[in-house]
Amino acid sequence: MKKAPVNKIIQFSNVDGPGNRTAIFFQGCTFNCMFCHNPETINMCRSCGICVKSCPAGALSTGADGKVSWDSVKCVQCDTCIKLCPHDASPRVTWMSVEEVMQQIKRCAPYIDGITCSGGECTLQAGFMTELFAEATKLGKTCLIDSNGSFDFERDPEVLKNSLGVMLDVKAADRAWSETLISDPGDMVRKNLVFLKGIGKLFEVRTIIFPGRDAENEFTVRYVAEKIGDSCPYKIIRYRPFGVRERYQKLLGEDETDIEYAERYAQLARNLGASKAYVV
Repeated sequence: MKKAPVNKIIQFSNVDGPGNRTAIFFQGCTFNCMFCHNPETINMCRSCGICVKSCPAGALSTGADGKVSWDSVKCVQCDTCIKLCPHDASPRVTWMSVEEVMQQIKRCAPYIDGITCSGGECTLQAGFMTELFAEATKLGKTCLIDSNGSFDFERDPEVLKNSLGVMLDVKAADRAWSETLISDPGDMVRKNLVFLKGIGKLFEVRTIIFPGRDAENEFTVRYVAEKIGDSCPYKIIRYRPFGVRERYQKLLGEDETDIEYAERYAQLARNLGASKAYVV
C-alpha cells in the first residue's frame, strides 16, 4: 500500500485556494528558501534525538531501532521539537495511505469545496497525489496543487488530470538571485510557468517582494507579468519576517515589506498586462 509522509492536515482552510478547503501538507521539499515560514517541512527527521529529552509532554521517544517516534495523543503542539531541530525537520510526521487521508477528507466533506496539496513540496508525492485526487473527485471535490515549481509537469502531466491546476511560486526570475534565495537556479520553475499557462493549468502565480531589493523584484515581476498576461491571478506577496529562520532574517531584513512599496510592483504587473495582479 502506497504511503506518503504527511506533516499535517488542516481540515478547514480559506487561504489555500478558493472557498473552504482541506489542506494536506506533505513532508519534504526540493528547495531551501531563505524566507520559508515552515522550514520544519523541508527535510525528513534524521532521528538525531535532540528533541526527545526536551519534549515537555513526553510525546517523543527513541525506539530500539534508534528512530524517533511521535505519540500524537500525548502531543500538545507546543512546537518545542521543531524549534530545537538543527536539520529543518520534524518528528511529527505520519505516513498515511490514500485511504487514510480520504477518511480525514470525508469527515468534513459536506463543508468543503475541495482539497489542496501543499508542503514542503507536494509534488515529491506525485503518484500519491494522482490517486488522492481521483478519489476526492469522486466526492465532487475540486483539487489544487500548491507547488514551488520544481516538478516537471510536462514530463509527467498525469497529476494534473483531476486538478484545477497549480498555484505556482515564482520566487525569482534571475538565475543568480534564485540560487541565493532558494538554493536552486529556478530553470524548471520558469519552464513550468510557460507550460502550465499553455495548457490552462496555471491557477495562480505568487511572487514575494523583498524590501530594498528593487532590481531583483522588478526583474521577477516583469518576467512573470509578460509571461502570464491576464490568464490567472498574480499575487504580489509582502515579505514578512515572522517565522523566518533567524539566520536568514539577518540577510533578508527584519522589516516586513511596506504595502505601498509592494503596490508599486502590482501596478507594474498590471501595466504589463497582468491585469489580475494584487498585493497580499
